[in-house]
Amino acid sequence: MYQTVWPGNQQWPLWQRLLFRFLFVYFILMIEPWNLFSSIPGVGYVLNFYTQFVDWLVNSANTHLFKTYKQLVQPNGSGDTSWAYTQLKLYLLLALFICLLWTAIDRKREHYNRLAYWLRIVLRYFLIFNCLGYGFAKVFLQQMPFPSLSQLATPLGDFLPMRLSWMFMGYSDTYQFFSGLMEVVAGLFLFFRRTSTFGTLLAAGIFANVFMMNISYDIPVKLYSLHLLLAAVLLLLFDYKRILHFFFSNRNADSSYLYDVRFPKKWMRIGRIVLKLFVLATGLVMPLVQGLFPGEPPAASSPIPAGLYDVPLFIVNNDTVPLTVSDTIRWRDVVFEKNGRGSVNTTDTIFRQMYRRGYFSTKADSAKQTLAFSKNNWAFQTFDLFTLHYEIPDSNKIILKGKIRNDSVFAVLTKSKRHFQLAERQFHWLSEYNR
Repeated sequence: MYQTVWPGNQQWPLWQRLLFRFLFVYFILMIEPWNLFSSIPGVGYVLNFYTQFVDWLVNSANTHLFKTYKQLVQPNGSGDTSWAYTQLKLYLLLALFICLLWTAIDRKREHYNRLAYWLRIVLRYFLIFNCLGYGFAKVFLQQMPFPSLSQLATPLGDFLPMRLSWMFMGYSDTYQFFSGLMEVVAGLFLFFRRTSTFGTLLAAGIFANVFMMNISYDIPVKLYSLHLLLAAVLLLLFDYKRILHFFFSNRNADSSYLYDVRFPKKWMRIGRIVLKLFVLATGLVMPLVQGLFPGEPPAASSPIPAGLYDVPLFIVNNDTVPLTVSDTIRWRDVVFEKNGRGSVNTTDTIFRQMYRRGYFSTKADSAKQTLAFSKNNWAFQTFDLFTLHYEIPDSNKIILKGKIRNDSVFAVLTKSKRHFQLAERQFHWLSEYNR
């Protein structure tokens, strides 16, 4: 049954009002619910001014208030940059200041049931969008790819914990699909008022696991996953009595009334339906369509056969460079991936160095028989490295020659016979012994 008043107790204790004011301001600042409408034409342009203002505010706080970092690094592939931590400190400080000011101005108010209702809506849809977004990315196997040939050729001990966890998830399509499906299910249950408590419990368990993985494997999304977990926990606190009765006291749980609000005006009721349909389209339909029809153009075919190649001969300036452990320039093996990327087993800093391998991208010109090498940095900027002429005498050999820096280079690459058991995706119902 719908109520004509905002759900909640009519008399809040002082500590509850203080805590609510602080949490309300903090989560609204951190979640930025207005970004929900950024897909509407023109809205993103207006919100860009707000983004620029926040960036200026964070940088100014670092320069004049906290004085912690010499220069802030914007969030990139990592969400735990110096900029993100400065924003966290600034928002905590702003939430505390606004909370105290709010308390001084509005100290006689007995409850915040109306604002609590809207905060629950914001938290719910914050969780819904992330459950569906991350969930569909895993369901369609787009978040964690299967370990590449370059990664398979890298010794396990050279990987950082984050990359190890990413390959662990990407190795199994079944497990990645299952974990994504659970996130999608949680998002769907959160979408409906009658099942929102169950969806919140699912989301809390999911994001608790995600947060623990992030801090245990040093995955750089710690702050964001923590906020997802805290949002789920806060939603559960609004419903804690029913949860305690059902799970711990062996008592009947009353029906939830947290979202039972009848809007008095017709335009409000219509607006609520339109908003829900908009959220359904942007949070569910769009990720589903993008997953089913990614729309990515097929990778251009390359005359260089993909695979792992040994480098038995490497000549620099007419001098044969022997295969020694201490040499930092010589290539030991080369990987050409199917997507035009690859890596070389060398510590030469001309390449992008990761896990004791140099990573690159290639673009072949079949007419000139040249192979242009480039690299991307952490800011996804592309830099040209060098161009080599190639010859392919047979299916197992590639000859590269040209200049790297100012040195003349001649390299013979032969198809490696190395075998990676991990690439076989083994599975056995019957296992007579541990492998």
